[in-house]
Amino acid sequence: MMKQLKSFLGTVNEVEKLKDQSSNLLNQPIANGKWSTKEIIAHMYYWDYFILHQMVPNMVDGAKLTAFPDHNKHNEEGLELVGDQSIESIIKLFIETREKLVRELDALEEDIRFTIGAGKRQFSIESFVKIFVRHDAHHLKQIHELVE
Repeated sequence: MMKQLKSFLGTVNEVEKLKDQSSNLLNQPIANGKWSTKEIIAHMYYWDYFILHQMVPNMVDGAKLTAFPDHNKHNEEGLELVGDQSIESIIKLFIETREKLVRELDALEEDIRFTIGAGKRQFSIESFVKIFVRHDAHHLKQIHELVE
């Protein structure tokens, strides 16, 4: 498995540890005007879901993948979709979806290159996943600051 995919999968362990935290803590905003841990996990889940269903099936050499959706709108949709669910069910959804996404990405040919939207930048699986490893790191840092 590629290095970035291992890191991407590693987020599952970090999120799984949150099961030991109280629901009250995970439902409170990480800071004034910010999302709660529950909302952050839901946000990460919804991006994984998008990538798994809208991008991965089209990842072949030379592909021009669909552009990422408007971030604010996509984030809002994701939070609405899982808003009524418990933190436990959101963690479960995230873990199942992330593990499936990693399996699907790992099954792709390592040497494929593709572009996204109107961009000219050629992505490999590794460089594509690196974007989301950094995204995970940003959110995990926020979560750790709250729960520690």
